[in-house]
Amino acid sequence: MRRYRAWVVMACAAAALAQSPRSVWDGTFTADQAKRGESVSQKECVNCHGAALSGGEEAPSLEGAAFLSNWNGLTVGDLFDRIRKSMPQDDPTRLSRQQGADVLAYILSLNRFPTGKTELSAQSEVLKQIKIEPAKQAAR
Repeated sequence: MRRYRAWVVMACAAAALAQSPRSVWDGTFTADQAKRGESVSQKECVNCHGAALSGGEEAPSLEGAAFLSNWNGLTVGDLFDRIRKSMPQDDPTRLSRQQGADVLAYILSLNRFPTGKTELSAQSEVLKQIKIEPAKQAAR
């Protein structure tokens, strides 16, 4: 079973690499996923990042100009890995990969990126193909 899972992850990553580059403007998450992420964030993120994730005394804002400036040019996978490896600070292993992807969808929705028909993956390799861009680029 482990070999099969590893094969599926590798196949998904290869398929993602074969596709043209994507951006957060391409509708990379669903509204339902963002709602699930909001629920998780209310339990796990607001203590440090503040209500509406607009920043706290010890943690940066996850929405607006400051967030976009910090993450511009990086990938959704970079942010996913940061969440997965270091959040919440008191127990970074508490969130499942799916919960991390859901919170990430909520963060993207807070930043007014469009929803799509497919949920964000919970695999870093796939998410690393999605660029964070503060402004929609001209047709690629």
